[in-house]
Amino acid sequence: MAKLAVKLRQQNRRRTVEKFKARRAVLLDTLRDVRATDEARDQARIALQKLPRDASPVRLRNRCALTGRPRGVYRKFGIGRNKLRDLALKGDVPGVIKASW
Repeated sequence: MAKLAVKLRQQNRRRTVEKFKARRAVLLDTLRDVRATDEARDQARIALQKLPRDASPVRLRNRCALTGRPRGVYRKFGIGRNKLRDLALKGDVPGVIKASW
């Protein structure tokens, strides 16, 4: 189980990414625009560097919603493989049954 601080840090990163999403998109479009002047690109690059590091979506990590485990997380459910197995055995996840043959 991940520490509470790690879970909260991840939540803060998600909020920061959403907050700066539109601003980052505009700046990145300016950087990628072939018709933009060199000065406009430089200003966009500087503005992008001034944004918080946590505004970048690359810094996000998929974590289990229940335990905070960073590996083995199913995107469809947002839960780690261990907890998904437990919930599937109890019948709490609709449409999922444990295979037996």
